[in-house]
Amino acid sequence: MKATGGKKVDSVTQLLDDPSLKGRVGFLTEMRDTVGMTLLDLGKDPGGFTDADFDAAVGRLQKGVDKKQIRRFTGNDYTSDLDKGDIAACLAWAGDIIQLQADNPDIRYSIPAAGYITSTDNLLVPAQSRHKTNAEKLIDHYYELPVAAQLAAYINYVCPVDGVKDELAKIDPELADNTLILPDKAMAKKSHAFRSLTGAEETAYEEKFAKLIGA
Repeated sequence: MKATGGKKVDSVTQLLDDPSLKGRVGFLTEMRDTVGMTLLDLGKDPGGFTDADFDAAVGRLQKGVDKKQIRRFTGNDYTSDLDKGDIAACLAWAGDIIQLQADNPDIRYSIPAAGYITSTDNLLVPAQSRHKTNAEKLIDHYYELPVAAQLAAYINYVCPVDGVKDELAKIDPELADNTLILPDKAMAKKSHAFRSLTGAEETAYEEKFAKLIGA
């Protein structure tokens, strides 16, 4: 909050247009997150956008680059910039924020009224695996409530396992009440997934985004 002068920043519009943040704004090098959040701010559905919508989002971000509103596009290294105050406001991943706040209570987060992008990592077992049964047993193990709670307490990202709150509370009551780990209904309603892309779309969109971020 000190870096923003006590101002709450809760929209992509503020990140791109607020003159008090010029040169101290960060966006992510993950195309789906940065473009997805910009699409939401434009009133578009990341789950059903068009080529024109994508280009409009990239064009809006390009203006932020051209007028030097955006300091840089980052991966997880935005955490050090935030901690030092080099970045005043940025797009960030939930688990990083929880860990940063543990060391720096001045760091705050806001969920935009337009919503936010959510994604998942997936465990997959190849169809012809020799040890398919063992792999499935290991996956099942991580979905057992006590184990899932331990993982949630360690990684601080959204836990996909229903009913884990009581187990997590035994480890850390504050984490069990943190909506960044266990979203409540109001927060869950604001989540959006970036739609699946065809091979041609993936190539075209990533090329445009790479040009935007200077990759």
